[in-house]
Amino acid sequence: MNESLFTQAQACLAASSADDKVARTQVTARAWRAGLLSLDTLSPPDAIGEPGRPSVPRLVHPRDVPRRRTTTPAGRAILIHAIAHIEFNAIDLAWDAVYRFRDMPRDYYADWVKVADEESQHFALLRERLREYGCDYGAHDAHNGLWEMAQKTAHDILLRMALVPRVLEARGLDVTPAILERLRTAGDTRSVEILEIILRDEIGHVAIGTRWFRYLCAKRGLDPDSTFDELMRHYIKTMDGRIQGPFHDAARLQAGFSATELRQLKALDMKSGNS
Repeated sequence: MNESLFTQAQACLAASSADDKVARTQVTARAWRAGLLSLDTLSPPDAIGEPGRPSVPRLVHPRDVPRRRTTTPAGRAILIHAIAHIEFNAIDLAWDAVYRFRDMPRDYYADWVKVADEESQHFALLRERLREYGCDYGAHDAHNGLWEMAQKTAHDILLRMALVPRVLEARGLDVTPAILERLRTAGDTRSVEILEIILRDEIGHVAIGTRWFRYLCAKRGLDPDSTFDELMRHYIKTMDGRIQGPFHDAARLQAGFSATELRQLKALDMKSGNS
């Protein structure tokens, strides 16, 4: 094992074309599964900046992204593009979780390599679907909220595990059923099939975040339920967060949320005026 996983993760983060990032991700994941990559730390991680990304899509404020109506082919293409952008960013989020945080158990790295690989597969499926709609990734404006959260949590792995998989990605569990219903109504069965794959896998990704959040809480002598509630309250106040229902309780429970956490989220939803 001459190559370090951390070096390869950094190369995946730096890849600037969509094709290169997907290809590097899948090659690195195969090498990891084959036992060809070590956990040797050759140098400490660089300070977090921006990952490699293509020149398009243009990144704008969330309020300026295009509307995502499903009643027309053009509107459905915009929706699929928005989801593809989330999945593209999720590749970088997974690799940064590998690259940035050292001295974790080997299973931690196996989990996040698996996430990166699956996110690349999701992106590839969505990009293929976009092309069937006559456009490609980069055709519509997008926002940078996911990576901004990575930057805000780069100093603490517990925060990263709490606020990226268990807040931002878990939100996808909540909203996907309604999107699926709208696409079914529109007769877009292929997009439904792709989103069903993504929903299944994302439950597993959120579960991975839950696993390592609880591991870190135990290591630091913290109660996970009260710690998550405290972090969510801080998130709302300082990170312009929005706690919005309805929540997909079954998916969140499957992803490792406790009944107590669900009650706390719903209480925060009520306090933020979103219910």
